[in-house]
Amino acid sequence: MAEPTARVLDRRDGPYGEVVLRRRGEGEAAVFEIIANGCFLMDTSDGRSERLLVRAALDATPVPRPSLLVGGLGAGFSLAEAAADPALSRITVLEREQAVVEWHSGPLGRFSAGSLKDPRTEVVIADLLDHLRGTRDRWDVVCLDIDNGPDWTVTDANGGLYGFAGLTVLQRVLTPSGVLAVWSAAPAPDFEERLRARFARVRRMDVLVDRGAPDVVYLASQVE
Repeated sequence: MAEPTARVLDRRDGPYGEVVLRRRGEGEAAVFEIIANGCFLMDTSDGRSERLLVRAALDATPVPRPSLLVGGLGAGFSLAEAAADPALSRITVLEREQAVVEWHSGPLGRFSAGSLKDPRTEVVIADLLDHLRGTRDRWDVVCLDIDNGPDWTVTDANGGLYGFAGLTVLQRVLTPSGVLAVWSAAPAPDFEERLRARFARVRRMDVLVDRGAPDVVYLASQVE
């Protein structure tokens, strides 16, 4: 069976280039796609690895009422998983594209499951690394779902997030027992090596998905 034709629902020129929301199919079976500067970022066909990103990080934290930062709103699966946990005390979402946030008041709203209206949730529209460099906030859990992972970034600036300088910033915004979780569309061995150089404990989790090669979630913390 031929794949349904993609229909453009919205197209915006933002501070980082063009972002597009497309839909394939109709009704409950419809799949929505987010495209940035002509590069496929994500779709709503399978959110298992995005949900695992949050669930595994929360399971790893020893803090009973943790605070959590989600880097990248995207299709909303990660935020929905976080908001479904009543133990979380505070949820911060950093998303640099205003359009993506607005799409969750429309076509993408069912995937974030109303979690943007959760009283614990604060949405900050900013570049993640720029914001973290200037903040004094700390979080018990930081979950990153930026671009397609460490080895496949849409803008060159995002590559800095996964280098040693970016990891230094991430370490600073984590509490002493904090957990860092990073989503990737494929294994990123160089990034994993940098993680192991900076964190006492690093774990890689492969997540089988229908579209092909497994997604990968990296977990890192200073607690053995």
